[in-house]
Amino acid sequence: MNLMDVNTAIANVLKEEGIDYLLGFPSNPLFDTGIAEDVGIRTIITRQERTAAHMADAIGRLSSGDDIAAFACQHGPGTENSIGGIAQAYGESAPMVAIPAGYDRAKTDVDPKFNSLLNYQHVSKSCEQLTDPDAVGETMRRAFSAARNGRPRPAVVEVPKDVFWEDVPSGLDYTTTSASRSGPDPENVESVADVLADAERPVIYAGQGVHYAKGWDALTELAETLEAPVATSLNGKSAFPEDHPLSLGAGSKSEPGQLAHFLREADVIFGIGCSFTQTAYGITVPEGKTVVHATLDPTDINKDVEAAHSLVGDAKLTLEALVEAVDGRVEADRGRFDDVAAEIEEVRSAWLAEWEGKLTSEETPINPYRVIHELTNVVDASETIITADAGNPRDFLAPFYECTEPLTYIGWGKTTQLGYGLGLALGAKLYQPEKLCINIMGDGAIGMTGLDFETAVREDLPILTIHLNNYEMASYDTPFGGDFADVGKALGGYGERVEDPEEVAPALERAIEKTEEGTPALLEFITAKETELSRPDLE
Repeated sequence: MNLMDVNTAIANVLKEEGIDYLLGFPSNPLFDTGIAEDVGIRTIITRQERTAAHMADAIGRLSSGDDIAAFACQHGPGTENSIGGIAQAYGESAPMVAIPAGYDRAKTDVDPKFNSLLNYQHVSKSCEQLTDPDAVGETMRRAFSAARNGRPRPAVVEVPKDVFWEDVPSGLDYTTTSASRSGPDPENVESVADVLADAERPVIYAGQGVHYAKGWDALTELAETLEAPVATSLNGKSAFPEDHPLSLGAGSKSEPGQLAHFLREADVIFGIGCSFTQTAYGITVPEGKTVVHATLDPTDINKDVEAAHSLVGDAKLTLEALVEAVDGRVEADRGRFDDVAAEIEEVRSAWLAEWEGKLTSEETPINPYRVIHELTNVVDASETIITADAGNPRDFLAPFYECTEPLTYIGWGKTTQLGYGLGLALGAKLYQPEKLCINIMGDGAIGMTGLDFETAVREDLPILTIHLNNYEMASYDTPFGGDFADVGKALGGYGERVEDPEEVAPALERAIEKTEEGTPALLEFITAKETELSRPDLE
């Protein structure tokens, strides 16, 4: 019998489950004893717990759920600090396994001690407290199974401090978990295929479920078979190539003009791998449309949007079934493709023409749309992973930045904490070091998590952070200050402040070169207080 303490047993479970990264903040025995490193797991300590959870979030999403990162932190204040990051991953359906420490068993329920078992339940898919050392295997197995199956979300196992040091009486005999997928009801597939084939002006709306299912090719095939335009959610952005003639871009608070145009004119809206949650950061479904909702999570159906037809199942399996069913119901070429593509391009060109002045503005302070415009021209979108923080950075970027390859944009669709983007970029660079990984922040966000730029330096994660500095938080009359390019340099990275619009592109090129050399870069653009957003009218 191989006796070991609970701490060692958990580390071995993580290794057997294929965990490559443990992210978080001490004091937690998984970090403090070095056991995770001993079994071959890379540990990364961030400046605060929330950033580490955001890194794990990025890894889960960029791997389509194939690779899960683990998160660990101290009892008490560590769990209090991290709950926001776990809640964000829950809201964005990102899988991870979190192993926060807890107070000793004798003190767990003593007021006012923070109890993860109680407080994490509403922001996790499963939440357990490990109190029996002999239950390490079954408890961790349940957590990994929850994270890997169905709708991806965090699984939490709180371990009281004293339990970490107890021996596992019967030793560790662990069998790893697996993931399974379920497909839609075949009869419902036939009914939905009839609706889609008969639609005169269908619109497909693709969410993050397409990413998790790796249903990108099937989505393109269905769109081309139906000759139907495709929009995505912000979480689903890049699930459909945005340089495709049928692309409408991503729905959000700020979105391309062609998207609203086609939603207005649609007779059928087919949502695949999306929740249709009604927020300020997704599409608004106009009244009078026939809605078909296909999703993995049945609790989303008819939650916010009334669906005339529904399918429950994995997005790829659903799309493949529909491709086969629709193919026998439509002619090989109904002649609509060219007309639809031409209509998209006509509306898109008119919309871009309206924004040309801002995108190429020579004004100083620099118009933030000029920064986004130059960024789209400088980077190779197919080799870049990009994200933006809440508020204006998201609203400036999302409509105008085109993604051509899957999983090259990390979006979010509900409420979001300021400072989220930096951790996402760090996690992206950790998981895909060959990519250029960019996060765009405003003044509020950089003030909340900006010091974790030092984590990029310390852990050799050469990301590019773009700070749009207009000396206030969004359009609120809240003045902020600071020279953040100097902060970037002081933290060991490359920092540059840019005030001339003609220097935007050269500065981006210099910063990207620094990241290629292995140095994290922080560009601080002094920008105008831009308030206009692209909000095409649905009426």
